[in-house]
Amino acid sequence: MLRQRLRTRTSPLAFIQRLLELALALALIWYGLILAGLALDVIGRASADTYSGYRTAYDFAADLLAGRASDSARLIAGIAGLVAFLLLFTVAIKQLPRPYLARHDLELEAGDRGTVTVEPRAVERLAEGIALQHPAVASASGRFGTDDLAVLLEVRRARDLPDTLRTVQRSVSNGLERHGLPTVPVNVTLTGYDRSSKRELN
Repeated sequence: MLRQRLRTRTSPLAFIQRLLELALALALIWYGLILAGLALDVIGRASADTYSGYRTAYDFAADLLAGRASDSARLIAGIAGLVAFLLLFTVAIKQLPRPYLARHDLELEAGDRGTVTVEPRAVERLAEGIALQHPAVASASGRFGTDDLAVLLEVRRARDLPDTLRTVQRSVSNGLERHGLPTVPVNVTLTGYDRSSKRELN
């Protein structure tokens, strides 16, 4: 089973998102305080309307609905609404989490000669080659993560399956150590059987 760390890519629009979240939070806090004041009879309705601006906004919206707005006001409102929609829609799309597997190159010490860079795919190919050396393995696929190496196997026969998985795991671990690579945990998972060898399942 693949157990790799997931990271999310951030967008430059994250700052705008934070500002919008802050404005929404402050508005909710402000109107919550006004409602609490009304419930506790600390402020009157007239004061609440003054602090919240509800009546002013309601009367403005009522004028728009009644058709008393001028053509220029409607045009400005329409353009502002379209711009706000496009901006907020873009921010929402950009802020959707896009997880990706945190793979990176390995930097191996090479003494006085510097370092050796090993790409993750090289480690995966090594694990796949070692796994395919086992006669019961039909195909193998490796996935190298930050903390482990996953090896997915398709076998030719179901007999001695636990021994096959243990042998592949041990062989891959020894191969990593033999090639001077980090000895990360090796997770071997059975993904299926070779269809050309169904007779072995009976």
